[in-house]
Amino acid sequence: MDKLQSLPELRDQIDQLDQELLLVINRRAGLAQEVARTKIAAGETGDFYRPDREAEVLRRIKSINEGPLDDETAARFFRELMSACLSLEKPLDVAFLGPEGTFTQEAALKHFGHAITTRPMVAIGDIFREVESGAAHYGVVPVENSTEGVIAHTLDSFLSSSLLICGEVELRIHHNLLSKNNNLTEIDEVFSHQQSLAQCREWLDTHLPNAKRTPVSSNAEAARIAANTKSGAAIAGKAASELYDLAVIEGNIEDEADNTTRFLIIGKQAPGETSDDKTTLIVSTENRPGALHELLEVLAKAGISMTKIESRPSRRTLWDYLFYIDIDGHQGSPLISEALSKLRKKSSTLKILGSYPRAVL
Repeated sequence: MDKLQSLPELRDQIDQLDQELLLVINRRAGLAQEVARTKIAAGETGDFYRPDREAEVLRRIKSINEGPLDDETAARFFRELMSACLSLEKPLDVAFLGPEGTFTQEAALKHFGHAITTRPMVAIGDIFREVESGAAHYGVVPVENSTEGVIAHTLDSFLSSSLLICGEVELRIHHNLLSKNNNLTEIDEVFSHQQSLAQCREWLDTHLPNAKRTPVSSNAEAARIAANTKSGAAIAGKAASELYDLAVIEGNIEDEADNTTRFLIIGKQAPGETSDDKTTLIVSTENRPGALHELLEVLAKAGISMTKIESRPSRRTLWDYLFYIDIDGHQGSPLISEALSKLRKKSSTLKILGSYPRAVL
């Protein structure tokens, strides 16, 4: 049996590796700065974030990782490293649904890393306007929850916006009951976003059946209100508990263990093709028998997988609907391009909201 090394010996090796890691990390940062200078010399003046490039880097890291760190941990480390390097080129401003401490902010940090400036917005429409005006490079908006369905305001906002979907984030949602009051029996009102109240309905029915449930604009806003009441509580994430100095009275009170929310990254940039992409469309057709079937048949015959379809009122005519469709693949590929061309001929409306890398983390 090999002799075990002493703690001082092991710590010396770790110190040596840390020094080597720091040198390598700074070499990478220097190359990132050189990339920025090269882009500027070539005439590029916009932001230097490339969602397709970053997605492929993270996928590569996961594919070559040999442990003992798991793939997700290794990818998160490199996400933060890329975020820090990008900030040396040109820091990103990212708008999110505020205030500070919301799940939308958490999704923004998960996707872009922590070396960004986050800008809290009051409403989803404000996020779109902030990016459209150029005040923010990108925005993060919630689009659907695995238990409560789509966020209609986000889908409807795409109708009048020229912004594109540049990426997506999937975030496991853990709800916590937060309060200044540690006595559950003294809590008489619970504040939260209406979606969060719905996602914790069973727990509330069981443990706080008589407490008033008050919907507010966001979970972080709920935490802010609860921080100023003696008998109130909020349903929110742990980030909000730290931000507003609230105790976690009960953790993970969501009814569904796999409760997940999907967020979209919106911006003006059209990502390039990667090894695993999605494309989102808005289509409409005449209100006649078989019209929708004819549209979907185009995708089926081309062998294109449709991963989601959602209908929303068009607001043009009574009982007229638009269909939001997610498909596998990038609009730049010959297969998708040909299918979209056929769809355009058969539909009364076709708007491509974007082709973007599938969520990596």
